[in-house]
Amino acid sequence: MVDVPPAMDAPPAAHCRFCNAILRHTFVNLGSMPLVNAYLRRDQLGTSEVSYPLHVYVCEQCFLVQHDTLVPPGALFNDYAYFSSYSDTWLLHAKAYADMIVNRLGLGPRHQVVEIGSNDGYLLQYIMGHGVPVLGVEPAANVAEVAQQRGVPTRIAFFGAAMAADLAAEGFGADLLIGNNVLAHIPNLNDCVQGLACLLNPQGVITMEFPHVMRLMAENQFDTIYHEHFFYFSLLTVERVFAAHGLTIFDVEELPTHGGSLRIFARHAVHPSLPIEPQVNALKAREIAAGLSDLPAYKAFAHQVEITRREVRSFLLAAKRAGKHIVAYGAAAKGNTLLNASDIADMREVIDYVVDRNPYKQGRFLPGTHLPVQAPEHIRETRPDYLLILPWNVKDEIMQQMAHIRAWGGQFAVAIPKIRIYD
Repeated sequence: MVDVPPAMDAPPAAHCRFCNAILRHTFVNLGSMPLVNAYLRRDQLGTSEVSYPLHVYVCEQCFLVQHDTLVPPGALFNDYAYFSSYSDTWLLHAKAYADMIVNRLGLGPRHQVVEIGSNDGYLLQYIMGHGVPVLGVEPAANVAEVAQQRGVPTRIAFFGAAMAADLAAEGFGADLLIGNNVLAHIPNLNDCVQGLACLLNPQGVITMEFPHVMRLMAENQFDTIYHEHFFYFSLLTVERVFAAHGLTIFDVEELPTHGGSLRIFARHAVHPSLPIEPQVNALKAREIAAGLSDLPAYKAFAHQVEITRREVRSFLLAAKRAGKHIVAYGAAAKGNTLLNASDIADMREVIDYVVDRNPYKQGRFLPGTHLPVQAPEHIRETRPDYLLILPWNVKDEIMQQMAHIRAWGGQFAVAIPKIRIYD
């Protein structure tokens, strides 16, 4: 085990949230940004909108990429607008995982599965379908209530070491402990991973998915950076974090989700019944070859971001000057980062509106840019020249759903890793 500070309140700003080293090196600084999931009602448009610094650093000791702004949890998760079940692609991914992991681990009625950050029950519904007992832990009450309505047992709470101890005492020790796109959302990283170790049964397995910082850097995915994401992980760094709490990563898969993610498999280090698979060391070697064990590769990222920001701004303004109409698809968190980082004074003069399948977002306005959110059917009425796909990670799904725009000569545009137009 490496030395690590004991679980406590999140370290003060400008110190690494894992190893507590002083943060000296900028990864990227996006300035002051609104919270990307803080969608506004019409009556809120005339009020002052809160924004927070979004300065991302890389730790020179453990190479954990992280931002140093501690946003109050209530500001992030009260009235939360992200519901996993509105992406068909993500549901297919969740079902495939459920089928795979139940078979791989031989899970059945005598086992217990716990998912932290379980959202609206999008994943646990498929585990339940195999007859396996489940429990979700979700801090956003409005989202958790949707899970409960579909029959997925869900606790409305923030996960950490104290809650893990309570759940274990209640008999919810996990044979499988899941965290998909949640590890980056919990500012007190040590408290979270300590909780994972506490709740995991002696022979249990943890699987976690998160965007891979190596892919983020290689493909300039800066729009995945926002306040909810405190961390951006490499395998090298997450292995060190888990080892500090007595957990060993024994397998890893590279996934296409969210532009390139990792799925790690971990167990208690003191129970080496599951050997470390060759792909773990192979991926760590690739990360080292890509420069992820030294500072220069990280410090070069900010220049890549600035180039893309300029290209996006130029495309949008040029289309406006040419009299073209642009509509954005997907009131997505990553899209809000992209639009607010483009440095266009009034985005409403450039983009007509945004569409989204999630009825919870329809009738609201994007944070920062204040673009109105409509239902996708509105596109047929206005016939835009360009449909700018903000959640580029599901662009194929969206282009299939919206193929009818080609009937009037409409084209698709995607901004990451660089502006590209699709007929």
